[in-house]
Amino acid sequence: MRTLKIYEPGDKMISLIRDNYDLLQSLGSFGISLGFGDKSVRETCEDNGVDTYTFLAVVNFTVNGSGEFEDDDHLSVPTLLHYLEASHAYFLDFQLPYIRRELQESLDERESLAKLILRFYDEYAHEIRRHMRYEQKTLFPYVQSLLDGHPITDYNADTFSKHHGAADKKLRELKLLIIKYLPQDGLHNNQLTATLHDIYENEVWLQQHARVEDCIFVPAIRRLEQTVKQYDVTRNISDMVFKNGTQNPEPLSDRERDVIIALVQGMQNKEIADHLCISVNTVITHRRNIARKLQIHSPAGLTIYAIINNLVDISTVKL
Repeated sequence: MRTLKIYEPGDKMISLIRDNYDLLQSLGSFGISLGFGDKSVRETCEDNGVDTYTFLAVVNFTVNGSGEFEDDDHLSVPTLLHYLEASHAYFLDFQLPYIRRELQESLDERESLAKLILRFYDEYAHEIRRHMRYEQKTLFPYVQSLLDGHPITDYNADTFSKHHGAADKKLRELKLLIIKYLPQDGLHNNQLTATLHDIYENEVWLQQHARVEDCIFVPAIRRLEQTVKQYDVTRNISDMVFKNGTQNPEPLSDRERDVIIALVQGMQNKEIADHLCISVNTVITHRRNIARKLQIHSPAGLTIYAIINNLVDISTVKL
């Protein structure tokens, strides 16, 4: 049974690279520069403005191959978005052109089979570009709109999942053509072997990239969608609460705010009095003043008011 290696914030960043050299490209996608010396993962991430938890989540997931990812709400969506955008740029602007140049150098383009190889590669590259550009034009702007609190309509994470697929059929055909039908002289054979190795490496990278999107990024988007949806519901109800023209109610005192927070937390008058070290009659007076100022008389309405005005965190309130 395979033993999983789980890296932690206190581990040396150099240890991760020494154990997994293929993480070098991931560093660049996260925006982490080389030259980190003997600093820990946490120190290196903080120096480069990268969320440590999210960085390690992606690293541990990819290092451990087929291991399942336990979804949680501690991931930084902005960090994931930056990572995927940079990964796309790396693959489209560097890797795809680089491998094509390798193929050209190791093939005799005067031969028909060599032309066919390059055509296969160009078709494969076109599929990859089409897929990644779809994400760049639709998925990434949508996620940014969620982060901005103004989601683009007519799109969601499920729509992306339905269109998400790997263009690997042509790549398999390309590898078979090279392996089976292209014996060359010593020099060209060495060049072609090195190119084939790079193709295999990039195939693994693309598979990992797709798994990060499917198993980490898409669930994170769904959580973000739910959060934005809850906020919109709360905001809409709040608009209804204040539709009688009291959008700018008389300001509350600090003590009245304390009473609202206690009410939202489920406390009764006696509990509020004990909590705030005041009398029950004073609590009742504060509640009358709150109702008069806000024109809100129900616990649900006060809960909405408290969320909208940042008196309590929406994540701590059961809507």
